[in-house]
Amino acid sequence: MKLLILPGDGIGPEIMSVNRQAIEGLKEKFNLRLDLHDRDIGFRSLKKDGSTFPKEILADARNANGTILGPVSSFDYPPKEKGGVSPSATLRVELELFANLRPSRTRPSIASVAKNLDILVVRENTEGFYSDRNMFAGLGEFMPDKDLALSVRKISRHASQRIARKAFELSIGRSKKVTVVHKANVLKMTDGLFLSVAREVAKDFPGVLVEELIVDAAAAHLIRRPEEFDVVLTTNMYGDILSDQIAELSGGLGLGGSINLGATHCVAQAAHGSAPDISGQDIANPSALMLSTVMLFKWIGEKYNQSGFLEAATLFEDAIEAALTRKEFCTPDIGGNGTTSSFGGEVCKFIKAKEG
Repeated sequence: MKLLILPGDGIGPEIMSVNRQAIEGLKEKFNLRLDLHDRDIGFRSLKKDGSTFPKEILADARNANGTILGPVSSFDYPPKEKGGVSPSATLRVELELFANLRPSRTRPSIASVAKNLDILVVRENTEGFYSDRNMFAGLGEFMPDKDLALSVRKISRHASQRIARKAFELSIGRSKKVTVVHKANVLKMTDGLFLSVAREVAKDFPGVLVEELIVDAAAAHLIRRPEEFDVVLTTNMYGDILSDQIAELSGGLGLGGSINLGATHCVAQAAHGSAPDISGQDIANPSALMLSTVMLFKWIGEKYNQSGFLEAATLFEDAIEAALTRKEFCTPDIGGNGTTSSFGGEVCKFIKAKEG
């Protein structure tokens, strides 16, 4: 198995470093046939190779059995003609990673706004208002003159069908409830199409309870009654915003694990950004990236029928959860007194000490 590791920008290299140490421990513990390939992206590769995402890295990702993408500072990249290419958008489009899965849940040891929350956001990942990925050629955003900016939103039946089906399939292993979030009262054609497709797909899952909420109402209800949500199915931008809100309700974005999933490829990517303001201070929370890697290992285990990866994912998750109960190892963003290094060290210690 080949695993591509892309540390990224800002806090990316330091949280990827401790995540990589944990992977090495799991590789040894379970005798995993796993080759780790590290490649620079972002500002490091821009300086070295003239691009924030060199073309050969896309080929590496196509040939890998899984990719771990660190946080990137795409907002600060130069224009495309000067080498600024979004690694996240490129991977999602070129590998057809149509589903972004973002789970969040509360934990007794972590202070949170919500008291009882366990939600999986299933977000369409390839179109919507995201102008860097919703067109075959060119961008879905443009300025006819200096005082007018326009943006095109793309919603297709095909993309809506496959993300809706993925959400309903995932609900079977959970509480069998899907909340479809939309704005079809205003965006009658685009969100109207998405909603109608979700209703069609729902007919194939008669045992699943379906709830429909307008996006602004959903944002309010997630605060008022978060315990009543299970799987949230929505479009690209709504999913991006609501999943951050849900993560904060459950304890913070530092706990926001996430994978980008397609038919043949999977990319683990923490939900948070590159946080350059705390880069190099050894206080960044590696939990989200680690939890994303857990999800990737589960996907590899299921797709390739590799029981060792499933066992490794379980132990990795147990190690993370154990460390999250210890304030002396947790990072400051979740109320701890620890560091990136101390949290990673405790996770690795748990992995090594576990009998098996």
